[in-house]
Amino acid sequence: MSKLRPRTAIFSLAYDPFVGGAEIAVREIVRRLPGSDFVILTRRFDNGWPPIEFSDNYSVVRLGRGRSDGNYYGGFFRKISYIFSAYRWAARAHATDPFTAVWAVMASYAGIAALFFKLRHPEVPLLLTLQEGDSEIHILSRVGIFYPLWKLIFKKADYVQAISNFLADFARRHGARCPVEVVPNGVDLESYELSAVKSKGNSFNVVTTSRLVTKNAVDTLIKSAEYIDSHVNYLIYGSGPDHDRLAGLANAVSGKNPNATVRFLGHVSPDDIPEVLGAAQVFVRASRSEGLGNSFLEAMAAGVPVIGTRVGGIPDFLIDEETGLFVEVDNPKDLAEKILSLKNDPALRERLSHNGKKLVKEKYSWDNIAFRMENIFKKLCV
Repeated sequence: MSKLRPRTAIFSLAYDPFVGGAEIAVREIVRRLPGSDFVILTRRFDNGWPPIEFSDNYSVVRLGRGRSDGNYYGGFFRKISYIFSAYRWAARAHATDPFTAVWAVMASYAGIAALFFKLRHPEVPLLLTLQEGDSEIHILSRVGIFYPLWKLIFKKADYVQAISNFLADFARRHGARCPVEVVPNGVDLESYELSAVKSKGNSFNVVTTSRLVTKNAVDTLIKSAEYIDSHVNYLIYGSGPDHDRLAGLANAVSGKNPNATVRFLGHVSPDDIPEVLGAAQVFVRASRSEGLGNSFLEAMAAGVPVIGTRVGGIPDFLIDEETGLFVEVDNPKDLAEKILSLKNDPALRERLSHNGKKLVKEKYSWDNIAFRMENIFKKLCV
């Protein structure tokens, strides 16, 4: 790699082929910055994944031996080992081909690895990206006695990029003294322009694409089915540790109300989400916490009206009765009323669909996000 080109080490505990919102963001941004080189340091969770891959302007280095049991998240000690192996790999690489910046994806294991590098090489600017979706209480409970070390990630960062105003304030509360800028995640607009036509006939499909965990409040969505007075299909896409509990709840609710059908349709890959949303009349996630809420933006890009809560980063894009509808947290009856209001008011659905799609096109394209991230790197490396 040329010494004249910017070269950034990216610390990200997970990456392709194990992807969530943060990993997709890294992939979409680096692909759109061909004038820079990137080395993505991630954990090799599966021994079937190649230890190193090369692309046009980036390489992916997967650290560790991996396993064959499909446990991609891994245990605590495997994540701890990532911190030290990622730091050591970056330090060795920097000695022969220096990095012009380091980029930590979230203030967690990757953030600590980047912090160690920063402490050893204070002259190399550190960019911290905040993508956290859990509540602040939950995050701090996990940090526990390591809070002083965790806080040091914020204090040593030279620039913080947060995907929402909520996370920008979070960074300032926990020690960030550098510039903090809100640059959200984006949406692949072309994929949604080509998405499937919405289902015909009398079906009314309420869709959620959510990991089945407490913060995403899929239980609130299921409980709302008890209050539905006309036929609605609840289509739940996603997997996670709460599946069995939620399936039991769905069986109990369906037995009480024949108007509602609840179906669990399993994990859906990011590439298939446009097709899934093409069959939706409404998208719902009654979140208990949310860093931003990429699933909402994807639904809006597909022209699907959305229902969400006033938590985390959701108010950045959801304006009540303009780009979506707000619902109270943990209030299934209120959620049922909002679903029925959309079912019974096609004009409202059309207005929310139009406004939501317009907003995403104007503010959440990956090309626009990558341009803003490129400007951040320029500021760091002057």
